[in-house]
Amino acid sequence: MSMLKVALAQINPCVGDLDYNANKIISNIKRAKKAKADIVIFPELSLTGYPPEDLLLKPHFIDENLRYLKIIEKESKGIIVLLGFVDKCNDRIYNSCAFLKDGKLKDVYRKIYLPNYGVFDEKRYFVPGNLLSFYAFKGYKFCVSICEDIWRKGFVNNLASKKLDFIINISASPFHLGKISMREEIISNLAKQTNAFVFYADLVGGQDELVFDGTSMVVSPSGKIAAVANRFKEDFLLFELGNNKKYPVKKISIKQEDEAFSALRLGLCDYVHKNSFKRVIIGVSGGIDSAVVAALAASALGKDNVCALIMPSRYTSKATFTDAKILCENLGIDYKIININEMLDAYLKILWPLFKKKDGTKTEENLQARIRGNLLMAYSNEFGYLVLNTGNKSEVSCGYCTLYGDMVGGFGLLKDIPKMLVYKIARYINHIYPKPAIPLSVIRRAPSAELKPNQKDTDSLPPYSLLDPIVKLYVEDDFSLEKIVKKGFNQKLARKVMTMIDSSEYKRRQGPIGIKITPRAFGKDRRMPITNKFNY
Repeated sequence: MSMLKVALAQINPCVGDLDYNANKIISNIKRAKKAKADIVIFPELSLTGYPPEDLLLKPHFIDENLRYLKIIEKESKGIIVLLGFVDKCNDRIYNSCAFLKDGKLKDVYRKIYLPNYGVFDEKRYFVPGNLLSFYAFKGYKFCVSICEDIWRKGFVNNLASKKLDFIINISASPFHLGKISMREEIISNLAKQTNAFVFYADLVGGQDELVFDGTSMVVSPSGKIAAVANRFKEDFLLFELGNNKKYPVKKISIKQEDEAFSALRLGLCDYVHKNSFKRVIIGVSGGIDSAVVAALAASALGKDNVCALIMPSRYTSKATFTDAKILCENLGIDYKIININEMLDAYLKILWPLFKKKDGTKTEENLQARIRGNLLMAYSNEFGYLVLNTGNKSEVSCGYCTLYGDMVGGFGLLKDIPKMLVYKIARYINHIYPKPAIPLSVIRRAPSAELKPNQKDTDSLPPYSLLDPIVKLYVEDDFSLEKIVKKGFNQKLARKVMTMIDSSEYKRRQGPIGIKITPRAFGKDRRMPITNKFNY
């Protein structure tokens, strides 16, 4: 068989921006032609962006997507183009792959297995296909599949006897920690079972809570990676397939904090830019969470697009106040200092006679958080800044946060980041910056909300080294109390944590969206009823 050159166009589309996406696709088709590629492959639903959600319920959106496909068809002269789009037949819509050649739409493959779990709800919109599509070109026999198809044993077993030379899979596979390794194993098994090359083209970019890492790849029949695209950025991967050609074995290096940092950075950058924000504002306290958020924002958006408010009260220690200023100076971001004592005193002067209470109550603690939230939102209103929330998954899980206070914000960057991982990311940030950006004292200091004298997080929560594993078992793995205790955790402690998680669902529903990083995040992944009397 002759040499075949295949291009994987790992693009970052914008959901709903059909003109932008079509132009990006056309640009990459022209690039593939210039590189003398025979086939260029684009990710799943790359024309519409993924996931388009209830845009799919708008008939005129579907029609526009088909109109743009017609425009793209003309660019397929001299090259085969495989492209994700939404097909329509008899008022039913399909998650589909267009086979374009010679300036025409030659065939359409419709996704057979529609995922309907976790963050996926494709059965809400699409009808499944029921036919495999096989093609022949330059002596090669191949087929097309879409994302979930290759994760199903029945689909893979069906291909095993077809004697294919290669399999193409177009995907929009959202990232979470461990997902890249899982994907590699799935694709490797597919290649080995079918004795065929696998060309895997994945989406890249941020879309609301989701981040797509890309990591498009070519896997040989031996199950080894022969070529791999960049992670968390657009890429254009060219691969030559031919007889007796030897391919180097590629490795994907997996480091938790590296992946988490890259996913958060990309997710934030795309959320800000795709939603037409220009700058963000952060409440910087001198604590670990706001330090990590500020550093990520400066890295993703540029230091000139990040503003900070430092808002000390009578309970703010000199050390944390100093660290907040040092952090901002290290990052080169603009900051303002607003002492909230006078505002707090004004609230207390009005409320305490009504409540017949004195200082040192939970009400006073929450007032401080809400004053700070109001100041951040005032800056947002005045200048159009996006407020970045700094709460982490451990705190949000247990309701260790204040509604309309430290829960304010348009985007919760650490919402799905457990506290212990926050510390790992902080150390990683210091490792990659020219000089440590986050003061070491911030990393070493025991965490505290500083809303009353000598306060520590452990006054209200178990140590994070114990809390985080229980949160994972209960929230991500759906373990019962009995199973968690069998894992070696104290029953009283586990029950306390689980009760806090269950009773805080109403708070989480009112918080900002945040980037999915763990295998199961709050929100789309975990949809628990607020009114709920089932225990553990």
